[in-house]
Amino acid sequence: MHALLAALALPKFGLSTVFVVAFVSATLLPMGSEPAVFGLVKLNPDMFWPAVLVATLGNTGGGALSWWMGWGAEKAYNAMAQRKPSEAKALAWLQRFGPKACLLSWLPVVGDPLCAVAGWLRLPFWPCVAYMAVGKFARYVTMTAALLWVFPGQFQP
Repeated sequence: MHALLAALALPKFGLSTVFVVAFVSATLLPMGSEPAVFGLVKLNPDMFWPAVLVATLGNTGGGALSWWMGWGAEKAYNAMAQRKPSEAKALAWLQRFGPKACLLSWLPVVGDPLCAVAGWLRLPFWPCVAYMAVGKFARYVTMTAALLWVFPGQFQP
């Protein structure tokens, strides 16, 4: 297991692995990318900023994909269902805040669906992506720094 972790943490493979894991975890699939970012930075402390930036790009790309999935799903939903009052309230809240609501895309459980709902509501794509990127960047910096603070020792494979 240590050999696999060490191989995946090499800059040659580590950043691409972080990108893929961050991208997939930003879709509606239930997984987190923080352990991959933390593992890479723990094994290669000098990779802190590259790992955070690559994870931010991957996670933002996954959020953008969720936006497009929501945009496409909106037509199907409107053709098949009536909205419940609680859904109408949540949609009204999101429309009131507009793309700025995508700052919350970093939140667990609700963040990824939020990107899809932003697409569903046809909020402007590029402003949504920009706010997603800001929120996700702040999350990766905070989470990775916090994990390094909690687990300060060097990893010994």
